[in-house]
Amino acid sequence: MTASLGYTPSELDERGAEHTAREILQQPELWREVGHTVVSRRAETESFLAALLELPDLRIVLTGAGTSAFAGEILAPALSRQLGRRVDAVATTDIVSNPREAFAEDRPTLLVSFARSGDSPESVAATELADQCLTEVHHLVVTCNPVGELFRRHSGTAASLVLLMPEGANDEGFAMTSSFTCMTLATWLTLAGTAADDGLADRLAVAAERALATQGAAPRALAERGYERVVYLGSGSLAGLARESALKLLELSAGHVVSYFDSALGFRHGPKAVLDSSTLALVYLSNDDYTRKYDLDIADELRRTLGKDNVLAIGAGTTGGLTDLDMWKLEGLDDVGDAALAVPLVVFAQLIGLQFSLALGRTPDNPFPSGAVNRVVKGVTIHALHEQP
Repeated sequence: MTASLGYTPSELDERGAEHTAREILQQPELWREVGHTVVSRRAETESFLAALLELPDLRIVLTGAGTSAFAGEILAPALSRQLGRRVDAVATTDIVSNPREAFAEDRPTLLVSFARSGDSPESVAATELADQCLTEVHHLVVTCNPVGELFRRHSGTAASLVLLMPEGANDEGFAMTSSFTCMTLATWLTLAGTAADDGLADRLAVAAERALATQGAAPRALAERGYERVVYLGSGSLAGLARESALKLLELSAGHVVSYFDSALGFRHGPKAVLDSSTLALVYLSNDDYTRKYDLDIADELRRTLGKDNVLAIGAGTTGGLTDLDMWKLEGLDDVGDAALAVPLVVFAQLIGLQFSLALGRTPDNPFPSGAVNRVVKGVTIHALHEQP
């Protein structure tokens, strides 16, 4: 931990960053555990999913709140392509407030619920509303908390399958780090069928460990430049990653750094107005040759606007003709699809959030000591849904 982050363990403890730092750095080993777990439960998961995936009109809905919702945004485009069927990412917050729209089509549905704790009000309510609005619904619950309400309600029921993440994935820190990557990886390996048999989990872990060893301290230098605005851009599955990255910085800096996200092409259509002389831009590079051209185009344009020192590319592939483009790179993953690639890529964003928080004098493990924002959301009233006349 010391060599990777540039702080001693005692310094991290004194500055309220012990849990967050540990939970970022432990992820590669947890991914290996996730891979082993998926393999060990393969027969059970295939038995649960086989009949569902044979239904020609099956709709798969990926849901969660906040970071958990962004896991769905990363996975949905790739799963739709992989499975050849409709896969939608719909946040629990949208389901709970507008269930009749979220479930407007009464068709067989697999609701995949992501939840670190499973105790947020919307997590349970979204599954209940799916049961109420749909004639046929099955639940795949992906959670980190074996005593959470979502886990308790869906364990051992015929219409549900629960995937419990490794114990260490139930983050103690405020921001979701290990929980996010473990749930994303487990769901990809389970649903996509690319699974852990081909060593994907271990490949992602090895690449992340190398990056932490060689580039782990770089985010500290970046944070100490004093940027007031940070923009994350990505395409396809990496657009969801950009959104999660922006949230991680906003959370850990307690809102002191303005963060923004968009797609590589969408950014020009108005949101580019966020740029000023205090802005850092980070562009995720897709592993898809065609898509990456658009990522490189916006990176080149931003270098002309902000100066090349204020634009950073993050990816596994090459930078094309932009030979002087500053890049943080994951080695050995050039052939990995973007949904899986997002798992180790987000580690860079987590480190950036942590280092910005420390540079600002915040306490990453609890950026909001006043309780203005909570680790598990409070204050939500779930209203009963009455049948329309």
